[in-house]
Amino acid sequence: MIGLGEHAEFIIAAYGGVFLGLLALIFWIVADSRRIKARLAELGDKRG
Repeated sequence: MIGLGEHAEFIIAAYGGVFLGLLALIFWIVADSRRIKARLAELGDKRG
């Protein structure tokens, strides 16, 4: 493993924060997509 030096804890925490942020965005997009598809089906959209 590469040597991260004295800032290793900060670097690992930063990568962890970015990873959690990306997971939250992915979850939000999937949930919103499902909500929009349900709303369109409720309104009578026949495309999906």
